[in-house]
Amino acid sequence: MSIDLPTSAIPPATAAVPRSGPFLVRLQVPAAAIALLLSAFLLFSVQPMFTKMVLPRLGGSPATWSVALVVFQALLLGGYLYAHLLARHLGTRAALAVHLGLMLVAALALPIGLPAGFDRPPGENEALWLVGLFATAVGLPFFALSANGPLLQAWFARSGHPRAGDPYFLYAASNVGSFAALLAYPLLIEPLLTLRVQAEAWVAGFAVLGLLILASGLASGTALPASPGTPAPALVSPAPGWPRRWAWIGFAFVPSALLVSVTAHISTDVAAAPLLWVAPLALFLLTFVIAFRDGMGRPGPALLRLQVWGTALAFASFVVGVGLWGGLALHLGLFFVSALIGHATLYHLRPASDRLTEFYVCVSLGGVLGGIACGLVAPLVFSRVVEYPLLIAAALACRPGFAAGGRASLVRAAQGGLAAMAAAALMVLAGWSLGVSALPQLLALAGAGLLAASWRDPQRLAVAALLALVAGLSVMRADAAVSMRSFFGIHRIAETPDGTMRLLMHGTTIHGAMRLVNPDGTAPDGPPEPLVYYTPEGPLGRAIRSVRAARGGSLGAVAVVGLGTGSLACHRVGDEAWRFYEIDPAVARIARDPEKFRFLSACGPDMPVVLGDARLTLAEAPGGENPGGFGLLMIDAFSSDAIPAHLLTREALALYLAKLSPTGVLVMHITNRHLDLGRIVARVGAEFDLSTFVAREAFAFDPVRFRAAGTVAVLARDPAHLGTLAADPAWERIGPDRARRPWTDDFSNILQAMADKHALPRRSND
Repeated sequence: MSIDLPTSAIPPATAAVPRSGPFLVRLQVPAAAIALLLSAFLLFSVQPMFTKMVLPRLGGSPATWSVALVVFQALLLGGYLYAHLLARHLGTRAALAVHLGLMLVAALALPIGLPAGFDRPPGENEALWLVGLFATAVGLPFFALSANGPLLQAWFARSGHPRAGDPYFLYAASNVGSFAALLAYPLLIEPLLTLRVQAEAWVAGFAVLGLLILASGLASGTALPASPGTPAPALVSPAPGWPRRWAWIGFAFVPSALLVSVTAHISTDVAAAPLLWVAPLALFLLTFVIAFRDGMGRPGPALLRLQVWGTALAFASFVVGVGLWGGLALHLGLFFVSALIGHATLYHLRPASDRLTEFYVCVSLGGVLGGIACGLVAPLVFSRVVEYPLLIAAALACRPGFAAGGRASLVRAAQGGLAAMAAAALMVLAGWSLGVSALPQLLALAGAGLLAASWRDPQRLAVAALLALVAGLSVMRADAAVSMRSFFGIHRIAETPDGTMRLLMHGTTIHGAMRLVNPDGTAPDGPPEPLVYYTPEGPLGRAIRSVRAARGGSLGAVAVVGLGTGSLACHRVGDEAWRFYEIDPAVARIARDPEKFRFLSACGPDMPVVLGDARLTLAEAPGGENPGGFGLLMIDAFSSDAIPAHLLTREALALYLAKLSPTGVLVMHITNRHLDLGRIVARVGAEFDLSTFVAREAFAFDPVRFRAAGTVAVLARDPAHLGTLAADPAWERIGPDRARRPWTDDFSNILQAMADKHALPRRSND
């Protein structure tokens, strides 16, 4: 039986008569719309605001945002369920009183801040710790806000307003507020307001919202039952069956899961650009704005065809690279189209207005399950972002009419799918027997082609998508790289095609390389040679040697924040006491395993590796083995191109200086494709009267020397502490721009660093 019902199945509004004049009738829509818009704005601005507050506790891991999404979706589900119970069991006035009471109790938890007892995350199970932190700090206010959407719509449905029979158009106001918050936060709120001011403004907005909810509730609650003698229409529509409920959950599950997985994909496999997680979420909310509005038709043939062709191109892109911007455009575009089709289909499955809150509970449940599946379960089950191609294929089922043939069509699709899998298996077996090394790639391209040719027939489309999915997964499996997935990202250990180098990669960035075969074909002898950014002739190597010479030939105690492969360990000389600070236990295991990389085992078997966020673990450090503090402190903690901004703030620099000796030097590796951090670092250093020098190399990657161009900043209390480096023309002394605000734990401006990067002359390795 098909689950597609026409919009005309929604019954008309319940008859009612406004109690007093047209004024309250006119007030109902604007009051509800403004309240919903402000509620959603507050709801979605608190997410990036509080996530930013958490960064000094748990670094800049993209997984922090994924967990935040899961927690917020769970709180949203709780709020929707609460709204459903209020709407079912209480009248508008009574429900208004209860909800305003909840808002007052939630106000006691304001302003939003970090709660006591969450000073330091555990060494493992960071996701569960984050769940507790988010729930404790913002759980109650977020819960109260999340109920406003369905609750205000349910009240409006009872109001007797001419549009009360189909109140779903108000959902667009809610999503406009959400979308505006996500755009305003990185572009306006974060650059202009400190976190303290943001929290205070949020409290003011919460108070205004309470007044708007009061006005909306009173306006919606002024309707009286129809006059005596007027036939009373049916007040309760037939209960939806479980197939319909499962459809609501499923059509919400897939876009929500895609939201998390496409964010993980583009930040891991395409680019890790700053603030990149905002784009998928903003597009996700924009699809709700478009889909949940009056006059929204079913997805047209052009949109459906675009989804199929985009899916085919996405599967092909797993084999044939499409570049940075091409990849972003392809995957974000496909996500937007797929989510729009799913949400438009969901909108056309909406029930009558008296079942509105139940509908939103199911939609929210699907969202929570999708977030949990990709944000919490997938990292434990898959070593790579396997869930992404799975969901690309699943999105093709979120189309109108896909299950229109009932059980028989699903059986035919299943039979065809089994036949496709059998054919794929035969192709793989034949390829192995014939020694065809490119079979997975050919299979992926063939599956993509079949997918593009099957967009008209839902059942054939399902079979083609299954074949393309099998092909895509076979390509992933054919990749010889070893992947290790942790809370902080996916680390890939791969070898170059010629077998001469072993690499550690995080996203698109090489975090270290070890030579397996010398250029003359012989096996390397002795300690491994630091490569990529860590070569002796690179700015990091030159800075280490220059400071060492200025200190009489020994650095004394050295601290390095960020481990990677441990390449920097092989820069130690004599009896210098080096120690590493690393947030990711998976990275520590990789670096400590001599079967993978030998830098630590050969150059620093005695070097301790302290696990945890450097802002916390470094604060507990005794200042190195020397009583005077560290002679050199190096910050090399930026994963791919995403930066942990909390390591660049005034508070962080104060911590570093407290751990350095009076003549100690701070070295920061700030190479980045999207940001220039030199002027940011210089401005923060000026708060402590530090001199800042920056070296920006500009050359293409050297495949023979296996060296990459790097950007490094050094900061010292006196330029004399830097030795000959201060007079080296390769190092530019950066004067602080006092017109800028220094970055603090309360304020940072990523857009400023983007603008600085854009202002630099184009370099050959950009």
